[in-house]
Parts: sequence; C-alpha cells; structure tokens
Amino acid sequence: MTSLPRQRRNQAVLVAGQLLSGVGVASGVAVGGILAAELAGTTAASGFVQTASALGAGLVAVPLANLAVRAGRRWALSAGFALGAVGATLVLLAAELGQFWLMAAGMLFFGSATAAGLQARYAAVDGAAPEKAGRAMAIVIWATTVGSVAGPNLSEPGRLLGMNLGLVPLSGPFVFSLVAFVTAALVIAVFFLAPAANAGAKPVKSAKQHGAWRALRLASRNPRALFALATVTGGHAIMVGVMVMTPVAMNAHGHSLEIIGIVISLHILGMYAASPVFGWLVDRIGAQSVAFIGMGIFLAAIALGAVVSDSSDPMLMSVALAMLGLGWSACLIGGSSLLNQSAPDDLRVPLQGANDMMMNFGAAGMAALAGPVLAWGGFFWVNMMALAVLLVMVTLALRALRTTPERASAEPVTDTVA
Repeated sequence: MTSLPRQRRNQAVLVAGQLLSGVGVASGVAVGGILAAELAGTTAASGFVQTASALGAGLVAVPLANLAVRAGRRWALSAGFALGAVGATLVLLAAELGQFWLMAAGMLFFGSATAAGLQARYAAVDGAAPEKAGRAMAIVIWATTVGSVAGPNLSEPGRLLGMNLGLVPLSGPFVFSLVAFVTAALVIAVFFLAPAANAGAKPVKSAKQHGAWRALRLASRNPRALFALATVTGGHAIMVGVMVMTPVAMNAHGHSLEIIGIVISLHILGMYAASPVFGWLVDRIGAQSVAFIGMGIFLAAIALGAVVSDSSDPMLMSVALAMLGLGWSACLIGGSSLLNQSAPDDLRVPLQGANDMMMNFGAAGMAALAGPVLAWGGFFWVNMMALAVLLVMVTLALRALRTTPERASAEPVTDTVA
C-alpha cells in the first residue's frame, strides 16, 4: 500500500478510535463523581474521580510512549484503550461490592484511555506529509467532539441499562465505557498500519533510544522545545483549573443545573469544534504562531472570567468558557506540533510521552489547588491562579523568540542558545 492511501486509512482508523474512546470517557466521567460519593458516603469523594483519572493518564503516558518506540503506535494505542477497559471493569465491580477504594483504582486505569486518546494525535502525524501535519493532528482531535458531547447524554440510558442488567444503576454508563474501550482497542489493533517509510514523516522508531526523563532534560536546553512543553502543559492546566470550578462557582450564585450544563457544553464545543481551523493555521503560519494565538485567547478568557466572578452572569460566563476552550485547542495543537518539529528522531516519541505525563499531572495538581483557592478567595482568584500559569508560558515564549525559526530548525534539541 502506498503512503497516501496508508495515511488516509490510518487517519480514518484513528478517528474511529477517538469517537469510541470519547464516548467511553465522557459517559463514565459524567456519573463517576455521583457514584463515588455514593460509595464513599461523602460528597467530598466526588472530586477525586477527576483527579484519579488524570493521575492515571499521567502515569501511563510514558510507558505507552516507550511501547510505541519498541512495538509501534498500534500496540501502544491498543494497550491504552485496553487498560481503560480494565478500569471500567473495576468500577463496575466496585459498585457491586460497594468499595470506594476499588473504584479509585479503577479510575486510575480508566485514565489510560485518555492517555491513548491524547497520543493518537501524534500517531496521526507519523504518516502525514510535513505540510499537512497540522491538519492531520487537528482532525483526530476534532473527532473527540462527537464522543465528548454524546457521552454525557448516555447517562440516563446507561442508568436504565444498569437496572435491566441487575447492576447498581449509576454504574450502567460504565458498561458503555467498557464496550467503547474494547471496541477502540480492537479497531486500532486490527486496522492500523505502520506508517510507510517514505511518507514524509519521521519514523516512530530510531536507532538511538532515550528515556522520557533524559528527553526532558535535553529538551529543556532548547528554547523552542521548552516553549512547546510549557504551552501544552500550561494550557491544559489552565483549562482544567478554571473549568472544574465553573459549575461550583455558578451553583453558589444560584444558577440552575440546566444553565450550568449549557455553559460547559459551549466550553467543550470551543475545545474541539475549531481544531481543524487551528490545524490549518499551523500548516499556513506555523505552530509557534498558533501557540501565541492560544495564549492571547487565554488572556481574554481569564480577564472576562475575572470580571464576571462576582455575578457569574450566564451569558458572559458562556463566552469566557467558550474562549477558554478555544485557547486550549490552539495551545494543544500549536504546542504539540511545535514539539514534533523541535525534537530529533531519537527524542521525539519519549518527549511526546513525557509531555503528556506533564500535562495530566499538571491538570491534576491544578484541579486539586483550584478547590481551596475558590473556597478562600472566590472565582476571581481561580482566574488569577490561571493567569500566573499563563505568565510563565509567556516568559518562555519570549525566550523562544530569541531563536529564529531557521536557526531553531537546524539545531538539535540538545543545543542551547547563547
């Protein structure tokens, strides 16, 4: 099979995997907090679901990248989705046994599906021509939209399914997660092909291999690579930190769950719907420019969020959260593309895994901090916390500007700038 049909087939397979995994993740997470609170007997346990899932995604990101180096993307992505299925199974078992600790363990494994979904964006680039790499990545990210929107709407059908199967009703949506993850793993394992050697992209394997920590140390010496790492990690932390506290802040101001749901839906739409546009911009004006656009959108979103913090006006909050999603999308696509361009063959895949680990750990830490900050100072200070992260990103961006694109593309990631 020639390189172009092979790349198109792989992209279709990755899109199918993202659709399935998006449904699986969203349907489980939508009710996971409520189920956790029931099992633990306290509402405080509900926030642990998001943290455990993010930690699980971070813990497995590097092993999946190492597996991609040794055995190829097909087995790495399949393994990630399969581990997510194990997690869904453990959650179902935990619900039947009434054991919160078992659900916590299950959510750690559940996060593996998220890690696989994130690494799929790099798999899309492996077989793409360099001038179309941004669009190839963006289309795979965009495919998550359908699953993310459809998943929460399966909560009630899942509850009814759980009742009909004799399960704990709230565990029913995790049956959908289990089926979706197993199907995604099988689709990738059966239909995904290794990129052709002449596809115009760097191969996944390389003669010289590095671990994730060494890749990070070497990347820290290159301003563009460091900027790329900070863009993806910081952008994800900003998005999660503000997003998870928005429903809490709006609820405190007396807004209904329906209004809160609309605001979050618009946020999710912002996260994914415009990704093809940002991918096209990467191919037209460059990954670094798209990352700067993302930071500018983040600044506007944070400023608006801070202004409406005293009232949580639904209309303005919807705009702020939609912009927050757009900023995340631009930073994820621009930063990930820049990382791909900045790293040589022997560092590329380990660095991808290390970055995904960092972004998930960063999100878990930001989510954990956002709660106490909200309780102490309100939604205004949650946005100020996000602004502090953005300032770090801007600082590294300005440092990266000292390296011209021509010089940076010629320098290995191990070089430093005078």
